Amino acid sequence: MIELRPFEQLGGANHGWLDAKHHFSFAGYHDPARLHWGSLRVWNDDTIAPHTGFAPHPHRDMEIITYVREGAITHEDSLGNKGRTEAGDVQVMSAGTGIRHSEYNREDVTTRIFQIWIIPTSEGEAPSWGARPFPKGERAGQFVTLASGYSGDGDALPIRTDARVVAATLRAGESAEYPLGAARKGYLVPATGAITLTDADGTQIEARARDGVAIRDLDVVRVTAREDSELVLVDAA
Repeated sequence: MIELRPFEQLGGANHGWLDAKHHFSFAGYHDPARLHWGSLRVWNDDTIAPHTGFAPHPHRDMEIITYVREGAITHEDSLGNKGRTEAGDVQVMSAGTGIRHSEYNREDVTTRIFQIWIIPTSEGEAPSWGARPFPKGERAGQFVTLASGYSGDGDALPIRTDARVVAATLRAGESAEYPLGAARKGYLVPATGAITLTDADGTQIEARARDGVAIRDLDVVRVTAREDSELVLVDAA
């Protein structure tokens, strides 16, 4: 099953400095049909004005992945970590027993991010943070794992959950496959471009930039780019 969730139908709120769209219930937006997708709890599409951002605030027992689409985000936290994550790169914060952090756009341009929260498989562990660049060339024409709860996923940033965050860049006409597994749930969002997905019965579903695509009961996710596209996919239990 593949369910398209058009960007125009997402919940959200515009705070001036922050224009946030919510794929799932979050803050003041509540949709009982969209509380989560497996262990995937939050997928926010945030547009942050220059020289603004999220002031220090706490989290606990949540895996929080930030994928930067445009601009850059600057992170500081109560563990003493500091870092700047640029477009196409990713940072991971395991909130564990508790952490305070801030996320600011200190750039002169607008920053756009995907903020993804995944429920951890265990609670009460020490908090942590990490970031790394993922050059687009490494995922050209294929899905590459950015963050993973599995030890065999190479240089992927570790997350404490039964899930992966993968990404791909496809040129118009290119296709890529991801072996999801029928027992898993996938949620895919094109950061840019336009794509076609093929369901198990051959039905084709078209999605454009920032649309959400909920996937289940599908062994392999097959994606073809209708124009140059950048994709992010969460594979969750």
